[in-house]
Amino acid sequence: WRAGCERVKTSRDLEDLPSGAGVGQQRSSELFFIRASTMATGLKNKLLSTYLKTVDYVVPVLKDSKFKETGVITPEEFVAAGDHLVHHCPSWSWMSGDKDKARAYLPPDKQYLETKNVPCLRRCKQLDLPDEGETIHDDLGEGDWVEPHINLSMTDKVRDLTLDSKPAATATEDDDDDDDEAVDIEEYDEDNLEENDPATLTKAQSTAAEAGATDNLLLTRTYDLHITYDKYYQTPRLWLFGYNEKSQPLTVEEMYEDISQDHANKTVTVESHPHLPPPPRASVHPCRHAEVMKKIVETVAEGGGEVGVHSYLLIFLKFVQAVMPTIDYDFTREFSM
Repeated sequence: WRAGCERVKTSRDLEDLPSGAGVGQQRSSELFFIRASTMATGLKNKLLSTYLKTVDYVVPVLKDSKFKETGVITPEEFVAAGDHLVHHCPSWSWMSGDKDKARAYLPPDKQYLETKNVPCLRRCKQLDLPDEGETIHDDLGEGDWVEPHINLSMTDKVRDLTLDSKPAATATEDDDDDDDEAVDIEEYDEDNLEENDPATLTKAQSTAAEAGATDNLLLTRTYDLHITYDKYYQTPRLWLFGYNEKSQPLTVEEMYEDISQDHANKTVTVESHPHLPPPPRASVHPCRHAEVMKKIVETVAEGGGEVGVHSYLLIFLKFVQAVMPTIDYDFTREFSM
């Protein structure tokens, strides 16, 4: 079924449609098979996830390092890479999660990594990546990925704040009255204040000022991101859960608006978190992580460099950025290939 969907999408098959079929009919047929293929891929991923939850209890824990050979890491290497990430990027921190779901092969207080309130200023459909700038790594075979460099300008979104102020009066020797007797503050009460004192802030003015300050805030979606260790694939796995501008949880459909359409319902699926109770969270499926990391290690080695396993998560966060280019979570240092 999937092979048939892919075959029909080719331009040659579309050209073989009856001559009476218009462009609209061709496009409708193409969209139908694309959607059918996407649904089939999503169903396949859900069935696979159910299977993996079962075998997770019987798959042995990786003991020997195979980072350079295959791109996978042991739980100990995951912890070391997590410590390195927390050290260089303090917005990330270790979490213990639900005690009933704790993995024995990880330290109790280092079950997964978390960063909260990550801003997401725009939806993916608003992006035009070629205009924003991007680096395409086309030497990774079927595992190609795009490293976006997005310049999110705020100048057209936030109003300029201006404060009218007058220069302060300059003190002179004639104005010096330090020798006068100090006045007891207790002798003053509210009746001594001038009713029309321009320096007095009224309640109405205070309310207006607060409203103006609120108007100048840019309200955005935010995301909580988690990195867990996937025992079956022996790689890190990224999870995300979003909130709207009013801090209310996003629906699955709304979260997919912030996922690249090339990955939504394919690379990214909604599943149960391994360390937390419901609701489910969106997750970047780890089936290709080791392959991509292995290629990066080889590419760096060909240039005379070396990638240490402690840097795994720093690099990992960069190549998964292509999946969610508008979620601005990557503040790690630059990595050059």
